[in-house]
Amino acid sequence: MIETAVKAALEAGDAILDIYARDFEVEFKADESPLTEADTASHEIIVQALETTPYPVLSEESKAIPYAERKSWTTYWLVDPIDGTKEFIKKNGEFTVNIALIKDGVPVLGVVYVPVEDTLYCGVSEGGGAASPKAWKSVGCKGKSFDAIVADAAELSVSNYAASADRPLRVVASKSHCNDETLKFISELEATYGAAERVSRGSSLKLCMVAEGVADIYPRIAPTCEWDTAAAHAVVVAAGGRVFEYRNGSEAGEYTTGSDSVSDVPYNKENLLNPYFVVSGLN
Repeated sequence: MIETAVKAALEAGDAILDIYARDFEVEFKADESPLTEADTASHEIIVQALETTPYPVLSEESKAIPYAERKSWTTYWLVDPIDGTKEFIKKNGEFTVNIALIKDGVPVLGVVYVPVEDTLYCGVSEGGGAASPKAWKSVGCKGKSFDAIVADAAELSVSNYAASADRPLRVVASKSHCNDETLKFISELEATYGAAERVSRGSSLKLCMVAEGVADIYPRIAPTCEWDTAAAHAVVVAAGGRVFEYRNGSEAGEYTTGSDSVSDVPYNKENLLNPYFVVSGLN
């Protein structure tokens, strides 16, 4: 399954870059989110590839699939053909192709491809993280076989940052969604860990930063949808981190200890909007 997903992401990335290199038109969907021909081309390539597997596909660019149908899906693909279409339009390179395999509401396989950087993040965690999680990153994937990509990959691991570390806590803070509640959360972190260094990137790369250990925690107290996060969520879990539901009024410390009092973000809900969440690579 991982080989199928990787090949689909790379092929979609090539098609996206062909369009990225020239002028293109931008349409707007009913929710006012942008749509380009690159989103559509990527969607078609990925869906065609994944339809060779035994599992159904839910893509952001698919026609709406009723919950009455998909609630019976125990295993399925969840796809965002371009996560960060706004970044694609700005041509800043910070957009990704996201492909996840969901099993019983848990992302167990994730592929995040960054076409402009030709960088691939992968995570596989069979049984929802209970058996041999593994996450890796590979750079310079074009023209390589899957085996060569894996052979050149570097294993990923969260930072396991502790308050005694001799560097600042690195907090991912969204450039466009850093609201008052996010600032309050960061302030609570700083009360425990000291002054924090704030870092940011576009799209699902923010979660990948935590998986890679170049950031320690990412609070997302703003709207996202399931396809925005599922692939990178799988990479985070495989790298040893967690993606918790954020509850209004809870203190930041609750999300940094691995406490069972906070729940992991679920998938295949009737409403495909995610709850607010916190991505943690802390002890």
